[in-house]
Amino acid sequence: MTAAPATRPAGRTLTLGGTAYPLVLPNIRDPRLHVASVIITIHVLGQVGLHFHVSVPQILAAIAACWVLEVALTFRSARMFVWPASAMLTGSGVALILRVVGTPADQPWYTGDWWVFAAVAAFSLATKYVIKYRGSHVFNPSNVGLVIAFIVLGSSRVEPLDFWWGPLSVWLVIAYAVILVGGTLITRRLKLLALAVTFWVAFAAAQGVLAASGHCMTANWAFAPVCGADYWRVVVTSPEVLIFLFFMITDPKTTPSGRVGRVLFGLLVAVASTLLMAPQVDEFGTKVALLSGLVLMCALRPLIDRVVPEPRSAADRLRPFAARLVPSRITGPARGIAGIALAAVAVAVVGSGIVLAGSPARASHAAVSSEALTRPPTTVNTDTLPAITVGDDVLSFDHTLDASGMAAVVVTLAQNLELENRALLTRDAGLLAEIDHGDRLDEMRATLASEAATGTTHVEHYAFDTIDAHLIVPFGKQTGASLGLDAKGTVTEETYDANGTLLSTRAAPFAQTFAVRRALGDRWLNVGVLPYGTR
Repeated sequence: MTAAPATRPAGRTLTLGGTAYPLVLPNIRDPRLHVASVIITIHVLGQVGLHFHVSVPQILAAIAACWVLEVALTFRSARMFVWPASAMLTGSGVALILRVVGTPADQPWYTGDWWVFAAVAAFSLATKYVIKYRGSHVFNPSNVGLVIAFIVLGSSRVEPLDFWWGPLSVWLVIAYAVILVGGTLITRRLKLLALAVTFWVAFAAAQGVLAASGHCMTANWAFAPVCGADYWRVVVTSPEVLIFLFFMITDPKTTPSGRVGRVLFGLLVAVASTLLMAPQVDEFGTKVALLSGLVLMCALRPLIDRVVPEPRSAADRLRPFAARLVPSRITGPARGIAGIALAAVAVAVVGSGIVLAGSPARASHAAVSSEALTRPPTTVNTDTLPAITVGDDVLSFDHTLDASGMAAVVVTLAQNLELENRALLTRDAGLLAEIDHGDRLDEMRATLASEAATGTTHVEHYAFDTIDAHLIVPFGKQTGASLGLDAKGTVTEETYDANGTLLSTRAAPFAQTFAVRRALGDRWLNVGVLPYGTR
């Protein structure tokens, strides 16, 4: 988070064991206190209205770990007690973005995994003392610490704060207002507003290129991949991205000092982050890539300092710097034309690089052919649908999934289950990829291979009596929310030999949870058959 030099009040001491030590307390004019007020306000909003999956003990553990470590290190080196404003910002910044898999929402005093927050926060702060260049730390501590934690611990243990904080509400409007107003005032005071604005404009443009190329990502707050214009809107307007640009990129200690250097730094962070985000297919990878763009540019900052003018010199202006990029032998009107051409080439190269970098992600989200889905049996008599109840969690997540909307989902589930039977009987692995996804697809492919080897095929026909719909929101991999359909009824199992002759039939009651998700687009796909009541 943003840091600035502390002001040392004169004459204050703390006496321990008969020895007086200088005492430096907070100064109300210290920008770090203003940053802290914004971040703490967001923490409060997250607890009371935004349903953040983080608890007060976890937040306090991160802040306390940095407080203790900074006070101890400062006292050891300077024999004085200094209020650790920057360190506490590191701790609160880590707690704002870090999430431990399985932490429940709306349980503010949950004490589980507090040590993970303390360890990541302490490690983040330690980087400030270990990794230095010319006497100053190289990386924003919370930024580099979080990136390393996400990479080392992995998506099954930790995950970043979501890009999307929920539907528009009073709490969300207040959060936007606090971030935008507080961030603008603080960065303007620190003369870093141009850096923040440059990053956002360049980031919006670069993300526009990525979105226009057909890029998608999966997220826990969406049933289907978030693609195109929706992807651009969510990412560019994300409160998390605004926090990143106002309170993480704009660390005076890790950004260039001059006007030109800061604008160039903001531009390069936007480009680097987008290039790293382009190959990602889920929100976990996308968010880590965003944060990694700043890590990369901080590492390259010494090179940036070499190519920009001396800070606060007469040459430290954007127009003279841009003019230096055009060969001096070109003069007159041709010079302006050459400058425009050079800018156009740069934009084209960056845009092409973004599109090329996103190729793997586009391939992974490409929808399969739907030709097989048009063949019988893909029709289900809606008059035979069972009683369906829809949980409040589903309706609050997607108001279109009321009784009529859920009936369409159940019809698709019934179609998918029958198409699974056809795929097994005809040994059609391609059909499975059109109706199943994730764990269910892997399971059905294994079943098909096993039954092809033995020559015996088992199919199951489901008759539903009741279905209760609820949300299944996975933690860790951020691969998308699913609908859990708790179903009871009768299942008829049929066994066929290699020639397709029916060998046996057996009926029995069942109680299972069918998980479905729009993993590749509009169609609901089977993603799991789970024990009844799985949440």
